[in-house]
Amino acid sequence: MSAPSLLSSVAVNLKATPRYQAYLTLQAIAKGAYADVALSRVLHQSPLSAVDRGLVTELVYGTVRRQRTLDVLIDHLCRQRQQPLNLRLILRLGLYQLRYLGQIPAAAAVNTSVELAKGCGLTGLAGVVNGVLRAYLRISQDRDPLPPVADPLLNLAVQESFPDWIVQAWVGQLDLPETTALCQFFNQPPTLDLRVNSLQVSPTEVLAALASAKIKATPIANLPGGIRLGPGLGAIAALPGYDTGWWSVQDAAAQLVTHLLDPQPGETIIDACAAPGGKTTHIAELMQDRGTVIALDRVASRLRKLKQNQQRLQLTCLQAQLADSTQVQTMLPLADRVLVDAPCSGLGTLHRHADARWRQTPTTLAQLVSLQSQLLQNAATWVKPGGIMVYATCSLHPDENQEQIANFLQTHPHWHIAPLPPTFPRPDLQSAQGWLQAWPQRQQMDGFFMVRLQRDTP
Repeated sequence: MSAPSLLSSVAVNLKATPRYQAYLTLQAIAKGAYADVALSRVLHQSPLSAVDRGLVTELVYGTVRRQRTLDVLIDHLCRQRQQPLNLRLILRLGLYQLRYLGQIPAAAAVNTSVELAKGCGLTGLAGVVNGVLRAYLRISQDRDPLPPVADPLLNLAVQESFPDWIVQAWVGQLDLPETTALCQFFNQPPTLDLRVNSLQVSPTEVLAALASAKIKATPIANLPGGIRLGPGLGAIAALPGYDTGWWSVQDAAAQLVTHLLDPQPGETIIDACAAPGGKTTHIAELMQDRGTVIALDRVASRLRKLKQNQQRLQLTCLQAQLADSTQVQTMLPLADRVLVDAPCSGLGTLHRHADARWRQTPTTLAQLVSLQSQLLQNAATWVKPGGIMVYATCSLHPDENQEQIANFLQTHPHWHIAPLPPTFPRPDLQSAQGWLQAWPQRQQMDGFFMVRLQRDTP
């Protein structure tokens, strides 16, 4: 084989490897793409085996989650403090495998990283990759190569790879050991929960169908219709019962929000931030598809997803409307119940969104807090006297949760925190103040805040 054809063969072989596909995905994320979108695009274009696709997913999400820790290691081990972005991406990939993937032999992690550098046009820097990774291995024989930080809080942020401000917000509510447990929870791959559509089938029937398909699944304790799936699922849409609308994918904590709203057949209910429809369709199911659910959202593409879910679940009482809930002035007739599942920082779902910890900042948080306040104040005008409004976020930041509700109640004297519904399945989550908080490291579910508010009667 001639030299040019040999080089061409090497390039083709490189592009067929999971590490190269992971590298391409990390490039896209570094340029601003969302991690899940970039990964989906790369996997869609790559003829990889199921095993290799799993490795790409692990490499991408793991490297993004552990980015701060990996960068501290690179800065500590590399003589050159400033590296080209592509070199840093390759170093992150290599160090992630050495530090966190014990099933991959160290030699394989080093050698494939060096070859990746050569194949990506960084031949002159392949020695740097080799040197940094081998230095990590050499030092790790005696001690952790990650240099400790004197301040315990900042040391935790570096060790577990989180921005300082997020860890500070959690330590303000938890002690340091429990904040550590929370960070460690968010660095693990997420579980997948289902919510059974009680209008179509029973949980027992869904569990039997999953068992027949060799899918590990268990009922979620103290959650009617909740099922937790085991690993190795494959495509969600290929699971038994998806096409027939037997279930929806929804985390246990998110399912609790609708149980807190406690919708009843025949009522008029408004979901202020409805798309893509997880809680909206749950409302319709609990109402036995009798009554009216007005589903508002300001993004047309997300509303289309809601309508698709409505069709699949065979629900008829939903009315989707394109609208900005901060601007809608009048909703008549007034609603029996309103759900404000507010846009938030997502700090309770960081295990599901690998890059969210790096996308959010104190500035974006402040903008969200302002938006949440507008939503609450406007949605409150849609509730009839004596009616219920539930406010919920998948955040663990007090500015979006406890402080938001305290400010609302201070400026709305004709509202109060209402008692839990008699059938609410998790009263243990309620605080002395009346709101509810799900902590992932305690309850093994997404982090959620929720509160049930009631408008006074004249």
